[in-house]
Amino acid sequence: MTEQLFSLPVVNQISTTISQRQIDELPVIVVSHPKVKAAVALQGAHLLSWQPEGEAPVLWMSSASAFKEGVAIRGGIPICWPWFGPAGKPSHGFARNFAWTLTDHKESAEGVVLTLTLKSTPESLELWPHEFVLTARFTLGEICHIELESAGDFEANSALHTYFNIGNIADVTVKGLGASFIDKVDGAKLKEEAGDLTFTGQTDHIYTQPQATSEIVDPVLKRTLVVAHENNADVVAWNPGSALSVSMADMPDDGYKTMVCVETAQVSDKHVSTAAAPARLAVTFSIRK
Repeated sequence: MTEQLFSLPVVNQISTTISQRQIDELPVIVVSHPKVKAAVALQGAHLLSWQPEGEAPVLWMSSASAFKEGVAIRGGIPICWPWFGPAGKPSHGFARNFAWTLTDHKESAEGVVLTLTLKSTPESLELWPHEFVLTARFTLGEICHIELESAGDFEANSALHTYFNIGNIADVTVKGLGASFIDKVDGAKLKEEAGDLTFTGQTDHIYTQPQATSEIVDPVLKRTLVVAHENNADVVAWNPGSALSVSMADMPDDGYKTMVCVETAQVSDKHVSTAAAPARLAVTFSIRK
């Protein structure tokens, strides 16, 4: 799936290493740099791929995902904003379904920085009655840093809903989540669980006292994905398991085996944005062999 993005025809060569391409109905910004390959769909400012030179893809993309206007993409990093889950319609907010604009780009020997912007529209104001400017900055190189900044006068929930590419869910361990979590599979019960997270079926946990850094230990791909969270209240860990995976039209039946979501989130509390002080949510990914 990821390789397909880099073989799409170029629609507009923006710079030496940055081009605009098209996948079905959606324009995509593609980065082909000596240090990194990456792709961001303009719909949702949705990071579809980040792959440092010499590494296996870090993000998981569903081979069954649609790339249609107004339809959420399955995989990569959906931006959930200004609400999370079914708190409003559409689920996880409208930011991931709207078209953003590439407003700045920079490149250096180390990689590329892309800045995408979404502003309130009559359509957004019908869904959520607040004027806003939302900015997503992607620093893409041997590490990946993402910052989501929301300017305006409001409170909002948000999440960087990251799907990580893994060898096999049965072998993966996630460290640094903390003990306290809300179990959304078991009626949103509050639970305590000492130790690291392993997966034996459908899992949907909101960890409310996470450490600043999560680690996804993957013995099959022989790497640890290090996820450093900033300005978040929570970390969400999700895997649909076999039964839910089969029921999802945009997920292969065995898709759950090679992905895990470890999400930088502001769910149990809201971020406050004011005219003077935008709210920020950020994350940095790196790979440890």
